[in-house]
Amino acid sequence: MAKPFTPEAREKLYEAYQDVRDDKSETRWCVAGYPDNGKLIDITATGVDYQEFLELMQDDERIYGFVRYETGDEMSKRAKFAFITWIGPAVSSLQRARVSTDKAFIKDIFTNFGVEVLADDRHDLQEDGVKDRLVKAGGANYGTGR
Repeated sequence: MAKPFTPEAREKLYEAYQDVRDDKSETRWCVAGYPDNGKLIDITATGVDYQEFLELMQDDERIYGFVRYETGDEMSKRAKFAFITWIGPAVSSLQRARVSTDKAFIKDIFTNFGVEVLADDRHDLQEDGVKDRLVKAGGANYGTGR
């Protein structure tokens, strides 16, 4: 099966993923999508503000996001990551079907995450909700922080 991205795009995806994971970087998220609604995936955005990330979730878009969250308590702060797949409600059936196979290729690049979220409703991507899922997936939480 042909990969849904070029070797150059794969390298850019990996670099964006590493930037989000880097403790010294301010980048909190990166997004891979289908520029110009094409068939090939490429990195389409990176950023710091989660609200900007949410604004990319348009009704006609298919997006793969990798997002960094700071979790823990007053004793121990740590980075946790979420892999988010967005399929907008206006995406065609054929494009929806293609997401499942393309997502497997993206997950070969975005490999280290605590939770995976599949969403077609922006409400499912509210920051507190995703962060709560990460905290629950992380096991013991002895402090008062989130």
